[in-house]
Amino acid sequence: MKIDATAREVELATKFTVGDYLDAVDHKDRARIAEGIQRRFSERYLKAVSPPSPNRHGFTMMAVACLMIEALESFRRGWRDTKGRGASELAFHSFFDAHESFAVFRGHVRDFYEGVRCGILHQAETTLGWRIRRDGSLLKINGRIRTINADKFVAALTNELDHYRDQLKASPWDDDLWKSLCTRMQRICANCAPKSKSK
Repeated sequence: MKIDATAREVELATKFTVGDYLDAVDHKDRARIAEGIQRRFSERYLKAVSPPSPNRHGFTMMAVACLMIEALESFRRGWRDTKGRGASELAFHSFFDAHESFAVFRGHVRDFYEGVRCGILHQAETTLGWRIRRDGSLLKINGRIRTINADKFVAALTNELDHYRDQLKASPWDDDLWKSLCTRMQRICANCAPKSKSK
């Protein structure tokens, strides 16, 4: 992949540039890439909504968590983006199906996507009877009211990120997990380059 010198300097995470990633790919340095990706997700998403971050609010925690789920699934599935019709919702179905720590959400994924992810993103509120708190069980269902414990949700998401990093380190370079990551990273690296002027 050809990337100009300016794009190579773009930081994907602290002390992990596009150039660092491309060099690590050349050397098939799985550990360096896995740590860099874990750092990218941790810095961009989790640090702002995890202890001891002050002034955490359940609403913001879930907004960030939804962004992270979509991004993480793009890596796991090798999606260049989630622009296609239904791809964003598919990310949530795929994520909840793949991770036992979120099994309690199975059967509620479409409503979660519409009422939590889309509600927060498009209307700045949850809809469809979804509530966000920071106490109680991960998901409490009381009739048509479903309440998420944002603290437990983010903690489980943090564990899944760590598990993804560990899977990357343990998997051989030619594994589908790595092929998917490299496909996603190809788009990310390309996005770091300035657009050429059209003539």
